[in-house]
Amino acid sequence: MKKEKEKLDVETHVGFPLYAAAKEVFRACQPELTKLGLTYTQYLVMSVIWELKTVNLKAIGTRLFLDSGTLTPLLRKLELKGLILRERFKEDERSMVITLTAKGQSLQKKVRHIPALIESKLGLEQEEMQVLQGLLFKVLHHVKGYKI
Repeated sequence: MKKEKEKLDVETHVGFPLYAAAKEVFRACQPELTKLGLTYTQYLVMSVIWELKTVNLKAIGTRLFLDSGTLTPLLRKLELKGLILRERFKEDERSMVITLTAKGQSLQKKVRHIPALIESKLGLEQEEMQVLQGLLFKVLHHVKGYKI
């Protein structure tokens, strides 16, 4: 009977520390992002746009494992904040092309410290961080078919 109870204790579930650690790290970083007017998910979307310059919804979704139902309202909010432009793709009216505004480009300089801030919240040595990142990408590969 004891083994059955242990299976139900959240501390024995590998998903619990994964979920709780991610939630708490991002909660600790949110005040800094709030100063910049972003949620963490918006920051990730902007990071993809900063990297690719011109992108469509599907590319962002694939990269961040987000569906269009999540991305569409998020992109609308970023557009209302004046950070991006969403325009219909000339070759395919059903598709949107997303680009940065000048305000969106200038925001990139203000968020450069966010990755280091997140790393500082982890409390890991550089080698441990690399191991953790490798393991998390391995999990993504197995769960979502993500290519490393």
